[in-house]
Amino acid sequence: MKRMPARKDKRVAIVAGVGPGLGAALVRMLAGEGCSVGMFARSAQFIGKFAAELGSNALAVPTDVSDGKQVTAGFREVRQQLGPVEILIAHASGSIGEGLMKTTPDQFEQSWRVAVLGAFHCAREAVPDMLKNESGAIIFTGATSSLRGRGGAVSFSSAKFAVRGLAQSLAVELWPKGIHVAHVIIDGVIDTPEVRKRYKPSAKEPLLKPEAIADSYWNLIQQDRSAWSLEIDLRPNNEAFFE
Repeated sequence: MKRMPARKDKRVAIVAGVGPGLGAALVRMLAGEGCSVGMFARSAQFIGKFAAELGSNALAVPTDVSDGKQVTAGFREVRQQLGPVEILIAHASGSIGEGLMKTTPDQFEQSWRVAVLGAFHCAREAVPDMLKNESGAIIFTGATSSLRGRGGAVSFSSAKFAVRGLAQSLAVELWPKGIHVAHVIIDGVIDTPEVRKRYKPSAKEPLLKPEAIADSYWNLIQQDRSAWSLEIDLRPNNEAFFE
């Protein structure tokens, strides 16, 4: 009798866009849940140091997600080192420029290339692995600007609207094939050391804890396919949202 290959104990995930805030919390959460995690970021120094801290559960892959060739190479390295990708969190974005007249066309395009084209590149690379197993999860990180444009942030707001559209379109295409696509709207300010330097939280406007947000991502990943969520929104518990 031909023996079927044993399934690896560890699920393989990629977080695209890892910085010291929510990106790092997502990686810690996945590693803590027993996943092997590939980390994409332009900052080789940060993710290299972070991977050394986490040990064998994490792989640093310096990658500019706006560059399709770099994304292809990054996925190739993750597959070679860790295995086929089962989970993708498309988290990369950047707020570049200000209002209409203070945002250059290059800045506007760069916001789109990182957030939207980057998510597109990553999804195209991840989906073939998932189709082979008829399972997988792709989660896109959204923001308040996914729902309503923010003054002085024309590039970021328009890019976040586009990411939401990409997520919805892929859900229609991929849910029937066993791949859970979801979009997370983070409707508030995330608590990071950098944010605390320039933003004073109050009872009316508390900060969102990155670890708590990451837990919600894991809940999405674990959902039974009979009751998948397409979109969730996360916001701090404060009265301002209900006035």
